[in-house]
Amino acid sequence: MWRLVLQVTAAIRPARASSASAGCSRSSGFALIIVLWTLVLIAFIVLQITASGRTEIRIAGNLVANAMAEAAADGAIFEAIFNLTEAQADQRWSIDGTTHQLEIGDSRVVVRLEDEAGWINPNTATPALLEALLHVTGSDPESARRVATGIGEWVGSAPVTKSQEARLAEYRTAGLDYGPPSAPLETIDELGRVLGMTPAILTTIRRHLTLFGPPEPSATTTDPIVAAAVAEVMQTGQLTSPGNQTPPDVLTIRITAVALGPSNARAIRLAIARVGAMLPRGYEVRAWLRGFD
Repeated sequence: MWRLVLQVTAAIRPARASSASAGCSRSSGFALIIVLWTLVLIAFIVLQITASGRTEIRIAGNLVANAMAEAAADGAIFEAIFNLTEAQADQRWSIDGTTHQLEIGDSRVVVRLEDEAGWINPNTATPALLEALLHVTGSDPESARRVATGIGEWVGSAPVTKSQEARLAEYRTAGLDYGPPSAPLETIDELGRVLGMTPAILTTIRRHLTLFGPPEPSATTTDPIVAAAVAEVMQTGQLTSPGNQTPPDVLTIRITAVALGPSNARAIRLAIARVGAMLPRGYEVRAWLRGFD
């Protein structure tokens, strides 16, 4: 009997030992899987943090490069203004659109100066001059006359031939819920609200317009379209001679600066400045425009 019990006990012990060994093996394998997945998760998090850090550094670098390019463009604008206030006329830069190269910091800047008197001011130009501009840029005579009249009514420069109520009625007939304010334009884009003006026409003429020029463009304009419009009006006898026959006391200049900075940064800066000895500081900046591309 005891011999039988001992034999059974001996048989059971190896089985229990084998079962315990298998349990330990399974536990060890499960723990190893957990450790491996934890390491994979940590590696993924580290990779994401590293990539995010590199992206942030790249963005910060681009912002710094853009700021340097814009600062260089600003500096070039004021360099051009100070040059125009030079006492010796032969030392001043020309304002005929000729480009000038400057090195400011790590940026190379191209500066161009143009006389605002070389373009047409729709706030003060006669309807005849506006009509000529529209005609030489491709509008048919009837459309040119109609749009020019609309511009004159909008800014208040056209002769009063109809009441404000009649003008409002024309706009309402065209499906518009507004009418001409009879006030100067604040931006060139405002011309897009004039009755009869289309986006195509505005795109064609806007490069020949300014809100800072005199009532009549200069005889020395370098814009061939403006020169052709002036010549057409002179042929009709509605303009005897272009404006600015004598040098004005104050010049209104358009200064465009394109700065090429580090990391391929490119900043564009445009300023409208008046320069003349009669001004308090010798100059004043009338408008700014900035941009990157």
